[in-house]
Amino acid sequence: MGDDELITLAERHGVATGYTDWRGREAAVSPGTLVSVLAALGVDASSPAAVRAELERAGQPGGGLPPVVVVRQGDGLPASLRGATVERGLTVELATGETVPATADLPTGWHRLRSGTRTAPLLVAPRRLKPPGRLWGFTVQLYSVRSRASWGLGDLRDLADLASWSARELGAGFTLINPLHATEPVPPVSPSPYSPMSRRFAAPIYLRVEDVPEYATLPPEDRERLSALAAPLRADGAALDRDAVWTAKLQALEALHRLPRGTGAQRDYDGFRAREGTALTAFATWCALAEKHGPDWRRWPAELQDAGSRAVADEAARLAGRVDFHAWLQWRLDGQLTAAQRTARDAGMPVGIVHDLAVGVAHGSADAWIYRDLFAPGMSVGAPPDEFNQRGQDWGQPPWHPHRLAEAAYVPFREMLATAFRRGGGLRLDHAMQVSRLWWVPEGGSPADGTYVRYDRDALLGCLTWEAERAGAVVVGEDLGTVEPEFRDGLADRGILGTSLLWFERDAQGRPKPPGRWRELSLATVGTHDMPPITGFVHGDHIALRDRLGLLTRPRAGEEDDHRRHLTDWLTVLSTENLLPTPPAEIMRALDAGSADHDEEIVTALHAFLARTPARLTGISLADAAGERRTQNQPGTTDEYPNWRVPLAGPDGRPVLLDDLRTRDALKLFRRGSP
Repeated sequence: MGDDELITLAERHGVATGYTDWRGREAAVSPGTLVSVLAALGVDASSPAAVRAELERAGQPGGGLPPVVVVRQGDGLPASLRGATVERGLTVELATGETVPATADLPTGWHRLRSGTRTAPLLVAPRRLKPPGRLWGFTVQLYSVRSRASWGLGDLRDLADLASWSARELGAGFTLINPLHATEPVPPVSPSPYSPMSRRFAAPIYLRVEDVPEYATLPPEDRERLSALAAPLRADGAALDRDAVWTAKLQALEALHRLPRGTGAQRDYDGFRAREGTALTAFATWCALAEKHGPDWRRWPAELQDAGSRAVADEAARLAGRVDFHAWLQWRLDGQLTAAQRTARDAGMPVGIVHDLAVGVAHGSADAWIYRDLFAPGMSVGAPPDEFNQRGQDWGQPPWHPHRLAEAAYVPFREMLATAFRRGGGLRLDHAMQVSRLWWVPEGGSPADGTYVRYDRDALLGCLTWEAERAGAVVVGEDLGTVEPEFRDGLADRGILGTSLLWFERDAQGRPKPPGRWRELSLATVGTHDMPPITGFVHGDHIALRDRLGLLTRPRAGEEDDHRRHLTDWLTVLSTENLLPTPPAEIMRALDAGSADHDEEIVTALHAFLARTPARLTGISLADAAGERRTQNQPGTTDEYPNWRVPLAGPDGRPVLLDDLRTRDALKLFRRGSP
């Protein structure tokens, strides 16, 4: 087939035929990748004749209204509709029930656009969210922050206690945590919080058993039995064992679920189930089926792979007790999540808990089963090669089908957002490009052989800002790496904060940016969960680890030379800012000799540097405050490294419990009101 025709067809369907890589070079997408991605979109590009037929079909004028229309307040209808307003007699049925001309100034919210007998959902999104004031807070991998009372993993009581303590004693304004999305309902439990079973529902492994209201009704002997389940998990182990934790908690929670509920509790439970609707029932059904058939629906009996089939309804009826159990777990999670946010705000946090939204879900997950028709088959989401992941990434997650999601009026996306905002004061979007374009990797292919597929950015951002405004919440987009040039401006224009990561903040010549040149509308941090904490980074632990795991794409010596130059540049900037008492050359000699004598000095200086930037939010990794050196996650690995299983520890590698944090010398770095 002619490449020009294939390229034209791809571009008409929002499929990129080339892109700019992390080195700033133009890269072309192979014809094979274009054909595969188009096929996943339902477009046949398998032959020249097929391409020409699809081009002819794509060139035909469409009729009627689009599946959904999203505009910003004050902009009016899109030009494609505005010109035909009089001809079509377009009107808008407001949420209040009033009908007004489509040319009227419309209030924010969901309405219906009408043209004759045809209607379409219309969202008038807020023009701009109100950004927060200047605040700082801890960024936390919650599961790693254990206390003497938790069951071997950090839980929602630990979250409430951390938020309350850091607000009252240190003046923190928020606590940013990892995604708490739902995991497998039975062991083994996948460790990554970024590859969940559902993004709307939460993981009951984070429940504090003793805070479940039914626990208070237990007789003493039953409480002792549950305490015996928890006791082995409370040892200061060197690794986190989700399977052991969930095995014990599952037994305890099943016992609590069997207890009778009073009239008031039953009324509240019924109200929760009514509010959450069919999505909760479908998720609980998936959990019950997964207990019996395994957590990957693609391996279930064929008749159960369709969530809406009669066979699924019959099986759900037979498993009604288990379906109710998993719905009850979500009810109790909702209570503890909202309690954590309430505790944070009561302690004086202006924002409170900032939740994290993963990019997607696992292929065999509940969401992929429930919304099977809304995902693109044969594709995974990932990322092209970059400086820290030079082979690219395949995250093993199916992407939303952009057109089918629009035809569903973005309801699954909207409901997921509404749930997150109801339980916190903010939301971070991991890989914020998920609302604009995603890197699709054909099944069985290399991550480097993928391409970008475009989504309706205005529509997705409109859904996001509307739900955020309703909740009075903050939104942070993780816009690191390869990002479309106009994307960051689009976020800022809507009052959405970007992310400024210190190690990546360089000017066009590759030099560190001075603090005054950082973005104001951003969350400023030193590192991220995919990098080692500060002390691990300055000592080059990430290079040694990637070399040992075979993840480097060039000789280690070259990586180390670049690292030394990069680190020297930053130490020089810190010295220029009068934040570093020791000369950079002396510190570099000590680091070359393996000395840790200047570690605390560097950590202190970097955080003082962040405080000088105009960033509205400053995130301080709790791992940095504790003196941890190990990374939580090494991209490109699964079992080669204990990803997401590293407990919070100090410089000596010994676990640090939440109860002991306030006595840590490292926390003297913080004073009330600023990092």
